[in-house]
Amino acid sequence: MADTTAAATSSVAKAVAEAQPQETKRSWGDEAGAEPDHAALTSDDKSVSALNLESLAIDETKKKANNFLDDPDDSNIKSVTVGDTMYTSAKTFEELNLSPDLLKGLYVEMKFERPSKIQAHSLPMILTPPYKHLIAQAQNGSGKTTCFILGMLSRVDPKLGAPQALCICPTRELAIQNMEVLKKMGKYTGITSECAIPMDSTNYIPVSQRAPVSAQVVIGTPGTINKWVTAKKLSMSYLKILVFDEADHMLAESGFKDDSLRIMKAINRSNPDCQVLLFSATFDDAVRAFVSKIVRDLFRGDYNQMFVNKEELSLESVKQYKVRCPDELAKIMVIKDRILELANKVGQTIIFVRTRNSASMLHKALTEYGYEVTTIQGALKQEDRDKIVKEFKDGLTQVLVSTDLLARGFDQSLVNLVVNFDLPVKHDLPSEPDCEVYLHRVGRAGRFGRKGAVFNLLCRDRDDMIMAKIEKHFNMEVTQVLSWTSDEDFVAALKKAGLL
Repeated sequence: MADTTAAATSSVAKAVAEAQPQETKRSWGDEAGAEPDHAALTSDDKSVSALNLESLAIDETKKKANNFLDDPDDSNIKSVTVGDTMYTSAKTFEELNLSPDLLKGLYVEMKFERPSKIQAHSLPMILTPPYKHLIAQAQNGSGKTTCFILGMLSRVDPKLGAPQALCICPTRELAIQNMEVLKKMGKYTGITSECAIPMDSTNYIPVSQRAPVSAQVVIGTPGTINKWVTAKKLSMSYLKILVFDEADHMLAESGFKDDSLRIMKAINRSNPDCQVLLFSATFDDAVRAFVSKIVRDLFRGDYNQMFVNKEELSLESVKQYKVRCPDELAKIMVIKDRILELANKVGQTIIFVRTRNSASMLHKALTEYGYEVTTIQGALKQEDRDKIVKEFKDGLTQVLVSTDLLARGFDQSLVNLVVNFDLPVKHDLPSEPDCEVYLHRVGRAGRFGRKGAVFNLLCRDRDDMIMAKIEKHFNMEVTQVLSWTSDEDFVAALKKAGLL
C-alpha cells in the first residue's frame, strides 16, 4: 500500500512538473500598490470553530428558477465520455432518481421547474454509477452550482454521521454562498453541514481543541480544510465525492495548488474511490491538461469531460460597452454623473478595480461626492467582509466597489450593472488582458439569464489595446458609447441592454 501511495505521489509530482501551470501567479487584487495583500483571497491563517450561517441566508427575492438560467445551445455543449456507461440527457429532475426530500427542496425552496441544459447534460454523468470523475466547464449563470451541490447531497447517507462530501472554494465569500445553496436545497433531507473558513481572532479556537468534524457535507477554503485534515480533525475515510469550485483557479494558482494537492493526496490515501468533480467557467488549455493529469494520475479512474464553446461564454444576455475617457478624473465623473445616476433605476452595481489602493481611492472620491458606496478587498477583517457582502445581498447597499475578490462565482440577481474602472490584466504581463477574469466580471451582471450591462472605462492607448485583445479573444465587438459626457448616449446604451 505504501509503495502504491508513493508511486501515485511520484506520478502527481511528475504531472505537476510536466504541465507547469502552477508557477507563481500573483493577482492584482493582492496589491496595495507594491505591498502584497496576503489576505486577499483565502486568508486561511485562523481556524474555524463555528459559523452562524442563519444570518447569511439567501435573500428570498433571489428566485433561482431554472427558466431564468442563461442556457447555451445544445450544439455548443461538448461532452467527452469514457467507458461503456451510457448517459441520457435529463429532461426532468425525476429522471435522475433523486430522493423525494431532494425533489421537494428543488421545487419548493429553489423554485426550479426543470434542469437547465448544463444540468441536463452533467447531472447524469455525476449521478450514474460507477460515479466517474468529471471535468466540467460552463458559463456563469448556467446552473453549475446546482450540479455539484445536488451531486453532493444525493451521495450522502443521512444515517452516517461522518464527512461524506467535500467542496473546496477559493474564497470565504464563495464558500458561504455555496453553503447557503446547500442548506436551502437540502432543507428537507436532514443532512448536516459545516463551513470551513477562517474566522476573526475573537472567535479563534486552536485546531487541536476543536471536536472532530461529524458534519456530512463540508464546504470551505483550501487552507482551513488542509489544517483540519493535517490535525486529524477532518476524516477522509468515508468521503464519496470531492468538488472543486472554480477548479482552474484552485489548481493553477500558487498556494491554492499546493493545499489542493495535499487534500487530494490525503483523500487518495484514505479513499481512492472518491469521485472528483472539477467545475469552472474557464479552463485554458494548459490548466485543462494539468487538471486532467491530476485526475488521471492521482485517482487513476476514468473521467468524463464537458465544455462549452468559448464564444458561448461571453454571455450574450449582458450588453458590453466601452467608454473612452480623457483621463482618470473623467472616469470618476462618468461613474458619478452618468452611471450611478441611472443605476438607481435598474438595480445594483459592482465596480471592479485592480488594486486595494484603487478601491480606497474610488471609495473616497464617490463618498465625498455624496454617494453611499461600500468597498470590499482582501485587507479587510473577516467580519467586515461578511457584513459588507450581507448588506449588499440584502439590498441595503446599491453600489459595491471590489477588487477581483468577488469576480468569481458571486451570485446576486439584483446586480444589473458592472463597471470595469480598471480592465483586468495579467499580473506578470500588464500589457496582456486577463480574459478569464474579464469573463468572470461580466458574469456578475445579469445573473441567471437576466438583462445586464457592462461599462469598460478606457483612458489610455494601452486600455484600447487591451480592450481590442479582449474583443479578439471572445470573437466579439464591444459597442462604444460615443461621448463620455452625454447623458443621452448612456440612456440609449441602457435601453439597448433592456434595462430602461
